[in-house]
Amino acid sequence: MSGKNAIGGDRKFWGVLPVMDAASLTGIAQQAEGAGYEGLFAIQVYGPPFIPLAVAAAATSTLKIASGIAIAAARSPFETAMAAIDLDRISGGRFTLGLGSSVSAWTSGVFGAPEYKPVTHMRDTVNAVRHIVKGAHQGLEPYDGAYYKADYKALKRTEAPVREEIPIWVAALREKLTRLGAEIGDGVIGHPMWSVEWTTDEMHPAILNSLQSAGRARSDIEVNIWPWVAINDDEVEAINDGRATVAFYASMSQYQSFFAAHGFEKEAQNCQTCLAEDGHSDNATDKVPDEMVKAFVATGSRDKVLEKIEPMWAVADSMCPTPPLWSMSPEKVGFYVGGIGALIAEELS
Repeated sequence: MSGKNAIGGDRKFWGVLPVMDAASLTGIAQQAEGAGYEGLFAIQVYGPPFIPLAVAAAATSTLKIASGIAIAAARSPFETAMAAIDLDRISGGRFTLGLGSSVSAWTSGVFGAPEYKPVTHMRDTVNAVRHIVKGAHQGLEPYDGAYYKADYKALKRTEAPVREEIPIWVAALREKLTRLGAEIGDGVIGHPMWSVEWTTDEMHPAILNSLQSAGRARSDIEVNIWPWVAINDDEVEAINDGRATVAFYASMSQYQSFFAAHGFEKEAQNCQTCLAEDGHSDNATDKVPDEMVKAFVATGSRDKVLEKIEPMWAVADSMCPTPPLWSMSPEKVGFYVGGIGALIAEELS
C-alpha cells in the first residue's frame, strides 16, 4: 500500500482514542505520536468526545487531536465552539472539530434533541461555531440562524483563542452531507460504512463537483476515510466478527436507502425487524450474509486487507482504519487493534 495519497502527498494515518483511565490514555497517545500517527480521534457515542482528547493533548506535543465525531445536535453550537477553543488552547493549535449529524434514533430518541433537517442543521452549526470562535474575544454580534439564535447580551469577552479559525471537518454517509463538507468544511470524514465502491464511484465525484461549484481547490479540504478493517488470517472468523457491526447500522431505518444502493435492502429490512421486535440489533447478525459483511469490512490477511482498501487512497488524504467493534470482547478488539497498529507501523516505516 506504499504510495501517495489523493493529492500526491504522503499517506497519513489516524487512530481512535477510547475512553480509559488516564494512564492508559496517556500511553496510547504517546505511543501514537512516537509511531508517526498524524493524529487521534475520539468518538461520541454517549459522552462528549472532548474529554479524552484533553488528556491526549496534554500528554503529547505534535500529535493532532480531533473529535470524530461530535454529534452536532447534542449540544448548543456555543458550547461546541467553546470546547473547540479550549482544546485548541490545551493542544497549542492541534485540534480539529469533526462534526456529524447522527440519526434521529440517537439525536431525538436518546439525546432528546428536536427534529431537524440534517444538512440545514449542519450548515447552521458550522457557521455558528465559526462565528463564535472568531469573535467571542472581540464581542459577538447576534447570530440568527435556521436553528441556533443568540443575542450574546450577557457574554463577556473571552480570552483570545490560539487560532481564530479552527478546522471543521464534516462527517458524511450520503451525498448531501458529503457535498456540504466539500462546500463549506475544511475536511470531509467518510463514514466507516463507506464501501470501496461507494467511496470511489459515488462520494468522490460528489466531492469534486461540490468543490468546483464552490470555486474551491481539492487541496482546500482534507478527506479522511475510516475503513472497517479486520486483519485475521482466519477470514471466516474475521467475517463473523464484522457481522454485528454491519447489523447494527443495517437495523437503523435511516440507513435503508444506503444499503439499498448496495443491493442489500431486504437484508437491512430484516435487521430493522429484529430491532423493532427485540429492542436491539444483537439478534440481527444472522440476517447479515457473508457478502454483505465483505462489502463493508475489509477482512482476511494483511495483504488481502491492503488490496481491498488501496483504491480508497485515490480519494483520501488520510485514513483511520478501524476494527469492527460491536459485540466483540475487549480481547478480540485488542487483537484487531494490534493488527491495524502493525500495518500502520509498517506503512510508516
